[in-house]
Amino acid sequence: MKVIDMHCDTIMRIFNSTEHLAKNNFQIDLEKMKQADYLLQNFAIFLDKEAEESPYQTAKDMIDCFYQEMENNPALIRPVTTYEEIINNQQQQILSALLTMEEGAPLEGKIENLEEFYQLGVRMLTLTWNYPNELGFPNALYWNPDTQRLATQQGLTQTGINIVQAMNELGMIIDVSHGSDQLVTDVLTHTNQPFVASHSNTRAHGAHFRNLPDHLIKKIAARGGVIGLNFSADFLQNSQQNQHLIERLVVHAAHMKKVGGIEVIGFGSDFDGIPIHHELPDATIFPTIEVAFQKAGFTSTEIEKIFYQNVLRLYKELLR
Repeated sequence: MKVIDMHCDTIMRIFNSTEHLAKNNFQIDLEKMKQADYLLQNFAIFLDKEAEESPYQTAKDMIDCFYQEMENNPALIRPVTTYEEIINNQQQQILSALLTMEEGAPLEGKIENLEEFYQLGVRMLTLTWNYPNELGFPNALYWNPDTQRLATQQGLTQTGINIVQAMNELGMIIDVSHGSDQLVTDVLTHTNQPFVASHSNTRAHGAHFRNLPDHLIKKIAARGGVIGLNFSADFLQNSQQNQHLIERLVVHAAHMKKVGGIEVIGFGSDFDGIPIHHELPDATIFPTIEVAFQKAGFTSTEIEKIFYQNVLRLYKELLR
């Protein structure tokens, strides 16, 4: 079964180490991806803006790292910016890599920076990480674990609205993972296009600020968007449950299907951005996940949609 994964932090790991993409001790490398029959991996340029003197420059340096890894392995993986390039790679049995950015701070609120990163190959932008930035507000700082409610009604800023509209014009995919509930609502208001929550689960089955409430799952689905199932144990488990993490993954998927339909579900593992857990250790786990979906009663057609077809459909519509 082919796999498309909408989110990992492997480039950040490589950038901060002496490891490389071909084979490493991380959760994703080319050997593991081949073993699991990957079609495409989104590689995020991730940085903690509070720890960087210049998020803009660090992002550019990490992009250089990404392309160096692509140049080192041209027979195995190639960067893509269009649907046609993905299909061409597939026909040649070559993995595809889509460059994304997790954190809007490198834009510095400037349309010209957005355009520059687009020219450098970035095709998806996670508007916020865990801190407010020029574009909008996250859920992370405003979650009350006792009430399981958010303490902010702040979403996109005016600059964020301008950036979202510019992303639509360019053909860069909007990613609302990490964003506040109001930010997601604001994105729905200010774009008519589908968008993604690249690595988020369901709040109904995981009381965590990074998971989505049902009303937003339903609206993202109605817009034709896709939500990537996140493999973090913190996002998958409710405290009172003791199920295997793969079983929990299936539970979240089943709830997404119930609320928004099968077409809204994809994968966004967050590998190399989450702690290693023996039940979901690395990229080689996908065949085991496929079996779990089969045992849970998902049809082969539904499993194909979750594993790659839903995301591929979205990329065909939006990438250019």
